[in-house]
Amino acid sequence: MTDTEVRLRTAHTADLAAAELTAIRVLLDAAFAGHPDGAFTDADWDHTLGGIHVMAWEGDALIGHASVVQRRLLHGGRALRTGYVEAVAVRADRRRRGHGGALMSVAERYIRGAYELGALGAAEEAVPFYAGRGWQRWQGPTSALTPYAGVVPTPDEDGFIYVLPLAPTPLDPTAPLTCDWRDGDVW
Repeated sequence: MTDTEVRLRTAHTADLAAAELTAIRVLLDAAFAGHPDGAFTDADWDHTLGGIHVMAWEGDALIGHASVVQRRLLHGGRALRTGYVEAVAVRADRRRRGHGGALMSVAERYIRGAYELGALGAAEEAVPFYAGRGWQRWQGPTSALTPYAGVVPTPDEDGFIYVLPLAPTPLDPTAPLTCDWRDGDVW
C-alpha cells in the first residue's frame, strides 16, 4: 500500500466499534513499548478515552492515532476549558511521512473550534514536532489539583507541558498552570 491510500477518520469514543478500540490500544501499546517514559499503561488508556479520536487507516490497518479530551486547567484564577491531546502515535514503519502532522491538524481544528486552550505533555523527542506546529512550552511551574492535598507541584513535568494558545484567552506562560486530577500521570 502507498501513503496515498491513507484515510483519516474522526469519531467520539462512544461511536467507536470494539474492533476499532482494540486496534487503537494495540497501536499504542506497540508505539510506546520500550519508550524512555515507560510503556503505555491502563491509566494512559483511560486518559485516551471520552473524547474525539483521530485515526489514520491504511486499508484495514490502523497506522496512526491522536485523541482530544476535555480537561480543566487553572491559570490566573480561571478554569480554562482545555482540549488536551493524548495518545499521539504513528506505527513505526509509517513514521516521517506526514501522518502525525495530518492527525494533529485535525486534532487542532477540534481544539480551536471547541476550547479556550489546547495542551499536551510532550515526550522529549516530540518537542520539535509540536513546537514546529506552534505549540508553546509552558515556562511557569506546573501542579495538579489533588483530592487529598489540594494543589501539589509537579516539578517533573515542568518544561514538558505545551500549550496552543487561542485568542482571545490571555495567557502568561511564566505563571503557574494547574491541571485537574486524574489517576495515573496527572499531566
